[in-house]
Amino acid sequence: MNADTSETTQAQNGPTTSEPRQEQRRRFRRRSRVCYFCTENISQVDYKDAELLRRYLTEQGKIKPRRQTGTCAKHQRSLARAIKRARHLALLPFTYEHIRKSQ
Repeated sequence: MNADTSETTQAQNGPTTSEPRQEQRRRFRRRSRVCYFCTENISQVDYKDAELLRRYLTEQGKIKPRRQTGTCAKHQRSLARAIKRARHLALLPFTYEHIRKSQ
């Protein structure tokens, strides 16, 4: 086995460290996000505020999960309800497919 193959196998397997895997994972732990509605003291999510609700939608028009947005469970439920109400009143699209086709 020559030096070239040993370097490629090490690059494929990753760096060799003496630290256990659990210690490596702890270093890259992200800070937990804080609920926007709790910090701004917003008790009810307004379904008429389409710009605010768009922040919580994906590019496909789906509602983003709590782990991505950082909202608490109470406000995530009211946010989902507000998004659904805004969709029925045509303030928000159900999907963004028709927007992509028109461009």
